[in-house]
Amino acid sequence: MSDRNKGNNFLIQGSILAIASLLVRVIGLIYKIPLQRIIGTEGMGLYQVSFGVYNIALLLSSYSLPLAVSRLVAVRRAKKEHRNAYRVFLCAMGMAIVTGLIAMLVIFFGADGIANLMGYPDIALPLRVLAPTIFVFAIMGVLRGFYQGKNTMIPTAVSQVLEQVVNAVVSIVAAYFLMKHYHDKVNAIAYGAAGSTLGTLSGAVVSLIFLLFIFVLYKPMVNRQNRKDISGYREGYKIIFKVLLLTIAPVILSQTVYQISGLIDTTLFGNIMGDRLISAADNEVLLSTIGAAYTSSDIAKLTGIYSNNYLTLVNVPIAIATAMGAASIASLSADYAHGNYDGIRSKVKASVKFNMVIAIPSAVGMGVLAAPIMAVVWNEGSRLSANVMILGCISIVFYALSTITTAVLQGINKMNIPLINSAISLFIHIILVFCLLKFTDLSVYALVVGNVTFPLVVCILNWLSVEKHLDYRQEIIKTFVVPAVSAALMGVVTGLTYWGLHNLTDSIMASLVLSILVAVVVYFIILVFLKGISEEELSRIPKGHAVVKVMKKLHML
Repeated sequence: MSDRNKGNNFLIQGSILAIASLLVRVIGLIYKIPLQRIIGTEGMGLYQVSFGVYNIALLLSSYSLPLAVSRLVAVRRAKKEHRNAYRVFLCAMGMAIVTGLIAMLVIFFGADGIANLMGYPDIALPLRVLAPTIFVFAIMGVLRGFYQGKNTMIPTAVSQVLEQVVNAVVSIVAAYFLMKHYHDKVNAIAYGAAGSTLGTLSGAVVSLIFLLFIFVLYKPMVNRQNRKDISGYREGYKIIFKVLLLTIAPVILSQTVYQISGLIDTTLFGNIMGDRLISAADNEVLLSTIGAAYTSSDIAKLTGIYSNNYLTLVNVPIAIATAMGAASIASLSADYAHGNYDGIRSKVKASVKFNMVIAIPSAVGMGVLAAPIMAVVWNEGSRLSANVMILGCISIVFYALSTITTAVLQGINKMNIPLINSAISLFIHIILVFCLLKFTDLSVYALVVGNVTFPLVVCILNWLSVEKHLDYRQEIIKTFVVPAVSAALMGVVTGLTYWGLHNLTDSIMASLVLSILVAVVVYFIILVFLKGISEEELSRIPKGHAVVKVMKKLHML
């Protein structure tokens, strides 16, 4: 296969996973709208905090397995060692069953202690419901990693969408009926949050069944590949297990550092703000005002605004970078195994540009339309909620860049570097957030500042490492400057469009939807006009040739 075709396949596979990830985030965003209506902002706060604990348990037990399996299988596939690739799969599956089971039991039986330690006693019930999901995800993750290592993202993409659809339906239905049934209990909101986590478990189970079905269909092909394996080299299971551990350990620690920053934020916020508690009867501080004293309800609601309303929205475009990173690791690992550094540099350039072309306008759009987005999506009309988004929207760019550079470093077997860089950033992050919460009245704004600075430090350190180890220099003008200029002009047009439409129609929903459509068209036209994207780059994405034909007919290319 030619280098160009390899590059096209790399972007196509990445785009498939990116589209699926984006669809998953959109579904997640949509179903959380009625979910928030059912359990309230306070309930969503409990839901997100319990998910923070769940994510850490997942990271420590099995979250890194898909990446490790994908990378190790890809390297052996590139060397035509199909039997060794299958042995990696078997070894990883055994590891997943053991670690997933242990993590599930720890979370299930330790839920009360974890909840009290974090300062959110009501998350114990949602944690118990989430616990079995860890075991299910461990097995599911190995299957996804195996398919990705074989250079196909379709099973992962389809399973992710299927998982989220089931999650959405079950979460809403279960939360509704549990809230209705336990409405007279003091901790009724905890039951609502537990209902929403039941959707997560149900979605994971259905997704696992689908992946197992695909494996049954795929197994005869695997058997044929194994029979045709003439490499003559067979890795022992002990060696594979050791290699898995050496691959997983830095990834676990690196991703744990990433995820634990959010958990530390909510824990610091719950405990430091808890020192300023006042009784509900004495509370005259509205959420639109940042004051020095809070009720426990205020703390939960502020946590909900940050961890659910803000983070859920900014994570939608970040999903594209995450998907591209996952897709790139197998491809980069295969190139690295063959010493194809030119191919690696080409893929890094394409991945970074692809992400910046999407992340930069996403950040600008989120900031310009922050107030109507919060009002329409979350029924949250407070100035505080909009300000949180305006202040934190730039994190989209930093997280996209840090995610893709982390994947690049992992793909070229520099597994420890992202860990070190993330640990440095986390150390700075903890000190910064603690000081802002303890010695200022910034309250939830302190968490937003930390959410911006953490990925910023990571992407700077990662970038320096990529330049050093790949002798790589990123093109600046068309990758960063042109998308930024295009997004800035788009932002002006979008803001004026929304203001004009809202004055004419007095409808936030209609004005927002039309403004977003205008933003997409205006950005794309300006980007093409400023030559920020070429015909060759457009043709590499799925259905790219059709897009090129249409643009040529419109004389845009």
